[in-house]
Amino acid sequence: MLYYPDFVTSVQQLGDVPAEDAERGACATLQVLARRISRGEAEDLAARLPGRLRACLEYEGLLEKFGLEEFLRRIARQADVDRPTAEQVARAVVATLWRAVGGEEFHDMRSQLPKEFRRWLDEAVAAAPPVEDEDPPARLSLEEFLDRLGERGVEREQAPAVAEAVTEALAARITGAQAEALIPRVPRELRHPLRRGIDRGRGAGVPMALMDFLAEIAERTDADIGAAHRYAQAVVAALHEAVGDKEFSDTVAQLPAEYRDALIPEYA
Repeated sequence: MLYYPDFVTSVQQLGDVPAEDAERGACATLQVLARRISRGEAEDLAARLPGRLRACLEYEGLLEKFGLEEFLRRIARQADVDRPTAEQVARAVVATLWRAVGGEEFHDMRSQLPKEFRRWLDEAVAAAPPVEDEDPPARLSLEEFLDRLGERGVEREQAPAVAEAVTEALAARITGAQAEALIPRVPRELRHPLRRGIDRGRGAGVPMALMDFLAEIAERTDADIGAAHRYAQAVVAALHEAVGDKEFSDTVAQLPAEYRDALIPEYA
């Protein structure tokens, strides 16, 4: 758990805002969030936050339904800041919340929100620098990994989102132990998506039919199923280069035959 001063300092630094805006914005963001998620989920989040922030998640009214723009507008009004500052602060609060409550609880909260919120949350967390990362450099840099995707037909501007979507979905499908083994071997920028997938899988992996796997990638990348299939093949092939034969074989061994036949031609 982060202590209150640490939470506020994190928001201040990640949002690049004055301390007073960070403090007001932290509570305002949580207050508005509490109106958009279930009371039980708000209580679960509060239990993992500093005492001074728990009251910000207390809300006795009915669950409200409003979009992301209204979410940010309400934060701006309650924190007494303009709309651009409200989004800066809210993104910083989201990233700090992820650090404070852990990936599993954060994912539970995320799952209660509509698509536009989920994408915004993922972007906010992904943009925040890791607190620490002591893993050694990977065999491929992110640029080299993205180059491999380009060689397999993924457009450059789409490649980062494709890499993140496929690695997260794959980590959610396999066991946490195997996904953890991949982390030190992939580019640093892809370690966070792997950890998100591990949190979703809760150690054992989420049973997921191939079409559900591809549908998730399609949704995350605004693609159709055919493109999602090609994206998954490209990332899996680049992943093989990044992690080496042993770890790749261990990963493939955890996938059903339909995955191997569809995504890894040499295993078909």
